[in-house]
Amino acid sequence: MATLITDVKVILTAPEGINLLVVKIETNQPGLYGLGCATFAYRQLAVQCLLEQYLKPLLLGRDASAIEELWQLMHQNAYWRNGPIENNAISGVDMALWDIKGKMAQMPLYQLFGGKCREGVPIYRHADGRDLAELCDNIQKYREQGITHIRCQNGGYGGGGFGAAPATAPQGALDGIYLDSKQYMRDTLKLFEGIRSQVGFDVALCHDVHERLKPSEAIQFACALEPFDLFFLEDAIALEEGEWLRQLRAKTTTPLAQGELFNNPAEWKFLIVERLIDYIRVHLSQIGGITAGRKLQIFAEQFGVRTAWHGPGDMSPLGHAANIHVDLAARNFGVQEWSGTEPPNFVIQELKGPRDALLDVFPGLPEYRNGYVYANDKPGLGVDIDEAEARKYPCDNATTLWTQTRLRDGTLQTP
Repeated sequence: MATLITDVKVILTAPEGINLLVVKIETNQPGLYGLGCATFAYRQLAVQCLLEQYLKPLLLGRDASAIEELWQLMHQNAYWRNGPIENNAISGVDMALWDIKGKMAQMPLYQLFGGKCREGVPIYRHADGRDLAELCDNIQKYREQGITHIRCQNGGYGGGGFGAAPATAPQGALDGIYLDSKQYMRDTLKLFEGIRSQVGFDVALCHDVHERLKPSEAIQFACALEPFDLFFLEDAIALEEGEWLRQLRAKTTTPLAQGELFNNPAEWKFLIVERLIDYIRVHLSQIGGITAGRKLQIFAEQFGVRTAWHGPGDMSPLGHAANIHVDLAARNFGVQEWSGTEPPNFVIQELKGPRDALLDVFPGLPEYRNGYVYANDKPGLGVDIDEAEARKYPCDNATTLWTQTRLRDGTLQTP
């Protein structure tokens, strides 16, 4: 008997104070359902609407095992394609269908992708600090936990917190997070000089520009970072100015990572084919889920580009698990950003809520041990959801502030 889709449910929850969206696909087989991540933390209601009002009527009664057919059906049904709301909605369904497929096969997903290339997935974490001393202390805490790859920032991405315009801005300038790119570059170069002098060169360091530099500044910055031997420099060039990566690549030997904002294959194809980046950094739900991510991973392998999937706090444990399953089976895996489970008693400063709440809502997360993350080997994604626990943590629909970044003259800047 065919396995047919009987319901498409949307579950909204925020156990850590970050909006998460989960899709639950139910089937006509007793007890057989799948879960997927459709998290777009700052537009979750729009994704919910698309799923409930448009994709659910499209999917009901269809064969849950026809993953490629259903992905293309959802992708093409609205005529216009490749937007973040549409892609995240598709991702929630796609991951849930893969979860069902793994449960039907009684295998963890990585087995359906050809099996493991490695037993565990090496990760990197984020270290920040108010000054060099605090940052180096945080780096040392991670090293004591077995982590060998660390992303280093000083007060975020070159701006302070959201607030009133500084005195240097024009009269009447609006509130926001104000940036000074030149000061950010000087401070960051001084920071990495200090880190290497105190920590040494036996730890792999990353840095995220977050697209907050102009292309000519990014070229200057990447070249100036060369003595500090970065593992990679992330998103030095804004999405809309990707052609500048040709010049950046020609000018610097600093390895380049790019892509957490990508939605459309046209945004990454030329970067990979021309070998302009070393690491592809996409957010799996942002490009449509596991089906799209696996195609991208295999495509990148042909050109020597490695994966470093986006793995932030604004991603559900189902999304983290999807990253890990793809990582385990990928020959061109590079490193995995990780905001999933943590060692006992480890202080996580970047989260707003209790970590235990996340584990209560999402039993079965991949496990962190001594620098590596391991899949739990349950069928499918291996992560479940306690819907009663999820209801205890409603989402926050307030206006997003951290994306309201501005230049010194008050002009909005990509965040």
